[in-house]
Amino acid sequence: MVTDTRDQAARDRAVTQLKKRRDFYGHLLVYVLVNTFLVVIWAVVDAHGFFWPVFPIVGWGIGVVMNAWDVYWRPPITEDDVQHEIEREDKQI
Repeated sequence: MVTDTRDQAARDRAVTQLKKRRDFYGHLLVYVLVNTFLVVIWAVVDAHGFFWPVFPIVGWGIGVVMNAWDVYWRPPITEDDVQHEIEREDKQI
């Protein structure tokens, strides 16, 4: 039974990570498409004027970078982390 629970927990973590990765790629695709469209609008309307698409590119880019950090570099939550949080909350009560 313990093995089944551990296997299920590992599977759940893997499914969660795969969903996060898939969502990130969708986010990245929309970011590239929308910002490309904004740059095209800028180029057609006033290519020699101020490059205003820099604001959504940088602003939204920060969100994309944070999303990538969450998906690829953020350490997973371990059982020790959960136990530590439970103990911390018990001390506050």
